Amino acid sequence: MKLLIVNGPNLNLLGTREPEIYGTVSMTDVLSALKDEFAQTATIDYFQSNHEGALIDRLQDTDYDALIINPGAFTHYSYALADCLKNILCPKVEVHISPIYKREPFRQKSVTAPHTDAVLSGFGVEGYRLAAIYLTKNTLQNTVK
Repeated sequence: MKLLIVNGPNLNLLGTREPEIYGTVSMTDVLSALKDEFAQTATIDYFQSNHEGALIDRLQDTDYDALIINPGAFTHYSYALADCLKNILCPKVEVHISPIYKREPFRQKSVTAPHTDAVLSGFGVEGYRLAAIYLTKNTLQNTVK
């Protein structure tokens, strides 16, 4: 199974950007741990961009079986990204490191979430692992049917 993780704007700064909100673990560390843990069940690819069109281009290249996406600020206003997710048929989970529903009012709305199978918010970087657990089990169960 090929699992794609896509991160939106400013997530390239994970580990150093607002550590009181996003923690001090880098995405490199998160990916290393995920690749170790899921080595037997998934190949993990990663893509990050600060540009909406680059994210959409990568998502439209459907060379993956399941998707974890953290759209960053695009979560709250990118109807283009929402439309793209709507057309992706594989299982997908939206992840947010911080608890978006406890933050500023503009961050409490996700235009992308309705086009995913689940949303994890507020679990820190552990959300990526929880999403991977769900997706690897869900994808394997659907394959066996």
